[in-house]
Amino acid sequence: MVRIIGMAGSLRSDSHSQQALNLAAQRIEALGADVEILDLRTLNLPFCDGGNSHPDYPDVKRLQDAFHQADGIILATPEYHGSVSGVLKNALDLMSFDQLGGKVAGLISVLGGQPNSNALNDMRLIMRWVNAWVIPEQVAIAQAWQAFGPDGKLLDAKLSERFDRFAQSLVENTRKLRGVS
Repeated sequence: MVRIIGMAGSLRSDSHSQQALNLAAQRIEALGADVEILDLRTLNLPFCDGGNSHPDYPDVKRLQDAFHQADGIILATPEYHGSVSGVLKNALDLMSFDQLGGKVAGLISVLGGQPNSNALNDMRLIMRWVNAWVIPEQVAIAQAWQAFGPDGKLLDAKLSERFDRFAQSLVENTRKLRGVS
């Protein structure tokens, strides 16, 4: 079975990035994959200092183990100052090729304003640098504060269809590239 790990780079309690990640996870699970979401709001992670030993932070090992065991990855981030959030970048910096290399990744960005691809492009560059395979389908949610209904579902049917294509691509490409059924 395809194992996907998801992580959103927001610490806000009402995070739209987390909402988007949850929507993607639901659609991926509906396709028969196993999805685990690591919530950075609940992990105690240090700032990355370039070292690889963090004995005082057991959540670093939990993060690394979860990513190591996964076949695929979903990353969702708010766009802050034209790039990925610091909390997501820090979590990724606490890992290495051992945890991220060879994985298939799907990327989602959430914006308060107009759509663009800055955070998506930066995540794509990060994932390529650690030898991950990023699927071509990506999702940018512009004006996220008005994209979700009170029930947490997307209000725009075309955006919802993009999530469906995103989920399908992540599962299919993970099966192909990782050789799992």
